[in-house]
Amino acid sequence: MTHPAILKTENICKYYSLGKEKIPVLHNISLSVEKGSYAAIMGQSGAGKSTLLNILGCLDKASSGQYYINNTDVSRLTDAKLAKIRNEEIGFVFQNFNLLPKLTVAANIELPLIYANVKRKERKVRVESVMQKLGIYERRHHKPNEISGGQKQRVAIARALVKNPALLLADEPTGNLDSHTTEEILALFQKLNDEGNTIVMITHEHDVAARAKKIIRLVDGSIVNN
Repeated sequence: MTHPAILKTENICKYYSLGKEKIPVLHNISLSVEKGSYAAIMGQSGAGKSTLLNILGCLDKASSGQYYINNTDVSRLTDAKLAKIRNEEIGFVFQNFNLLPKLTVAANIELPLIYANVKRKERKVRVESVMQKLGIYERRHHKPNEISGGQKQRVAIARALVKNPALLLADEPTGNLDSHTTEEILALFQKLNDEGNTIVMITHEHDVAARAKKIIRLVDGSIVNN
């Protein structure tokens, strides 16, 4: 059975202006990721992964081309509407975790719900549920500097999931982890995908990309063998 596309790009190009010169970074990127899929966008440093990630995450706009999330063309939306899509549809997981050091595990996870004006009672239920799900409930009162790297990444994943996003966008999520912890986090992503979460992971590592159902290879700003 074919599932609808959560995200779809059509001929996305990106260039940066340096004086009168235009520096091309992405060339005619056309890809689609179906609901419930697990895709890896793989490429070496300088391939354009970060630029593509920023566009897919609605953190930046393409120079040309179309980008659809759940059939909504986000290519031409205002910054305010892009922020709304970003907050409601996309959960981000970063290599460096991006946790606030002075907040507890629970408070870090709760933050997106506060921004989304979710009522306090519902916030508490959702935060506790996702902490139980990811095996970090016992660490709920700890600060980020009191937990391991693997636990920090679980907190970051929980923070992304607590909004129930349409898409989980992970940027080199195992880049700062040892091999044993990397295996644990990749197994967690597999479990989340098995439960129906749509995942797009950016990586330069072949063994990490191999865990995905679909690999999109990026070379010098172009997709190859997709």
